[in-house]
Amino acid sequence: MKICLYFEGEKMISTSGIGRALKHQKAALASQGIEYTLDPDDDYDILHINTVGPSSLGVIAKARKRGLKVIYHAHSTEEDFRNSFVLSNQIAPVFKKLLITCYSKADYIITPTPYSKSLLEGYEGINVPIVDISNGIDLDRFHYNKEKVKAFRRYFSLKDEDKVVISVGLYFERKGLLDFMEVAKQLPQYKFIWFGYTPLYTVPKKIREVIEEDHPHNVILPGYVKGPVIEGAYAGADCFFFPSKEETEGIVVLEALASSQQVLLRDIPVYDPWLLHGVNCYKGKTVADFVDLTEKIVEGKVDNLTENGRFTAESRSIECIGEKLREVYEKVLAL
Repeated sequence: MKICLYFEGEKMISTSGIGRALKHQKAALASQGIEYTLDPDDDYDILHINTVGPSSLGVIAKARKRGLKVIYHAHSTEEDFRNSFVLSNQIAPVFKKLLITCYSKADYIITPTPYSKSLLEGYEGINVPIVDISNGIDLDRFHYNKEKVKAFRRYFSLKDEDKVVISVGLYFERKGLLDFMEVAKQLPQYKFIWFGYTPLYTVPKKIREVIEEDHPHNVILPGYVKGPVIEGAYAGADCFFFPSKEETEGIVVLEALASSQQVLLRDIPVYDPWLLHGVNCYKGKTVADFVDLTEKIVEGKVDNLTENGRFTAESRSIECIGEKLREVYEKVLAL
């Protein structure tokens, strides 16, 4: 059995969640001894395609002509396309039609969570079996590491007494960026760091203004950071606050959980039933909730849930995901 993992625009998506999904898929297949290629012109048995677009459709057409099976990994929905780029809300209905066109060409669909599965099952025109499998997490990279924590604090010249709240994401309104800024404004005693970057010409004016000039003095915007600094931030911050309004899973949430970090999320359906308030994370719905919970987490006034959070991440290890992918591949080959 040989799998072709295909990602259209691989370089463009390398810093996004979908880009990390490619790394995780390669590692998951390797953990199971499953041979794979990234070249759609190679010989293989199943096309495991992860992106939508003209090149993706062309690759599917070639695979079908060769009599090969196709699995679509549905990382995107209309819902998580909205409130992102300029004109994304106006384009969203057209994007949904593209998703339906692409996804319906598969023999099987994989999507990260029960929530995204339920969304796709509600799209008229998709009549393909759908299974939810997490994108997984590299537990070897994300765990508490004293040297990485030192690298993080050194990078930002943090003092011993500095309390730090972090988030990771693109400069999208959907990611809860504006609420993050408001919470920071109301908690000036803490430093807030938003890791991530999006070209500002692609986002709406109100987001550009917040990033360029209109953000609280205690907010740091270092852009895209990788390696020991970001890994140390996950482990060494006092709270990971991710107020995203829509996700298909949220790989950054898994990274924070794996790093034994206290996690604060917006209470949205994608986290049900695998993330529970007061069990392996904390959840809020309003800015007032977020301010209250952030302060309580940072000051140690609520239970430390990091052990349960790490356990949740371990259940989505690369090896576990590899086993589930193998099951789907074998099922599709038998169709």
